[in-house]
Amino acid sequence: MAEACTHLDFIRDVEPSSTGCEDCLAAGRRDWVHLRVCQTCGHVGCCDSSPGRHASGHARAVGDPIARSYEPGEDWYWCFVDEVLFELEGAPPAPSHP
Repeated sequence: MAEACTHLDFIRDVEPSSTGCEDCLAAGRRDWVHLRVCQTCGHVGCCDSSPGRHASGHARAVGDPIARSYEPGEDWYWCFVDEVLFELEGAPPAPSHP
């Protein structure tokens, strides 16, 4: 595990792709626990505490390394590659699902 994320150059100004986990919604499910937004493409996926674990599945499938919380009041990022949780000073407030 790294001490710091080495993938900050993958962070983009993204628009969340959905108001819920897009993979769960496509399957007719709404049983996610928390949501994450891919910081490279905007894919909204559910956390690893959710049955689908779609955020980490997306990261493995397409190689996008960083997700940000899509929960109200949470501004942290997670790097799947370096396995590090972090916040960025000066980053705009995180979006949150309705």
